[in-house]
Amino acid sequence: MQTVEEQLKIIKSGVDGLIPEDELAKKLKRGVPLRIKLGVDPTAPDLHLGHAVPLRKMRQFQDLGHEVVLIIGDATALIGDPSGRNSTRPPLTKEQVKANAQTYVEQAYQILDPDKTELRWNSEWTFALDLSGLLELASNFTVARILERDDFSNRYHSQQPIAVHEFLYPIMQAYDSVMVRADVEMGGSDQLFNLLAGRELMEKKGMEPQVCLTLPLLEGTDGVQKMSKSYGNTIDLFADDKTLKKQIMGIVTDSTPVEAPKDPEHNSVFLLLKLFLSPSEIEEVAESYRRGGTGYGQYKKRLLEAFHAHFDPARQKRAELVRDLGAVEQILRDGARRATEIAAPVMNEVRRAVGLPAGD
Repeated sequence: MQTVEEQLKIIKSGVDGLIPEDELAKKLKRGVPLRIKLGVDPTAPDLHLGHAVPLRKMRQFQDLGHEVVLIIGDATALIGDPSGRNSTRPPLTKEQVKANAQTYVEQAYQILDPDKTELRWNSEWTFALDLSGLLELASNFTVARILERDDFSNRYHSQQPIAVHEFLYPIMQAYDSVMVRADVEMGGSDQLFNLLAGRELMEKKGMEPQVCLTLPLLEGTDGVQKMSKSYGNTIDLFADDKTLKKQIMGIVTDSTPVEAPKDPEHNSVFLLLKLFLSPSEIEEVAESYRRGGTGYGQYKKRLLEAFHAHFDPARQKRAELVRDLGAVEQILRDGARRATEIAAPVMNEVRRAVGLPAGD
């Protein structure tokens, strides 16, 4: 395993925030693999570039020798993550969630190492809560605390409806951290409140709290909203070549003439290029923006080339798996079985700690 300093340099690369950084350093100094949590709600079947950012960071943790726990939020998806929204999400059916989740996991495994991934479904512990368990869990948070979330606060003060079940979302995400004993939880910058709620609940349960690692949100191809299936502005990781080219070449840019200087830090094409280029290449492209003389079309072509160079091995591997659906199903079954074997001792310990009966 690399030194603490070397690991921190890799871990901090490309992150938006690390709270608190000194606690992560202390955890790393123990020399014991950390448990790194990423929770995803399968609200759509296909992965896009925005999903790739946390998955690539998870892969970095795997390569550093740490344990990654990918939680499929089949329970929380029924609530719908209210982060950044000014209206209640339409609910998904259990059938929709299950179908989306199977496709999602199969695609995520093209970036993560399946043999080193602990795959959990949060319905395992969420659906096990009876009313008394749910009330005990909710009693750890006040309405005032939940209303500290910017999106809830904004909706409340602008008299936009907030459904009561939406208040449960950050509580259930925090409960996920308790149940898998997370050392680090990852999420987009809009997830910080939920990640901090996990720290709070873990402390109240007498556990060492997780460190919160946030990653920047990607701007979508519309140049306005964050990249999301809900907004129809994604660059899909496993789209066919024609669709992928259309998505990238269709990124909305400003009307700055070809010959005029451009601001690299306020342009989505440049910000997406930064995901793939080395520091020297990033500076080279930034300088060409500032000089002018190159149109956005050229930058989009470079982004398309960089995307293919980075993701084509995974795209080709997935194409082969899709042709053999039986192999895909077996990979998912094997992964779930391995994860259950790995997680069973931890899960039983946590269940006892929070007053639930141990599993079989």
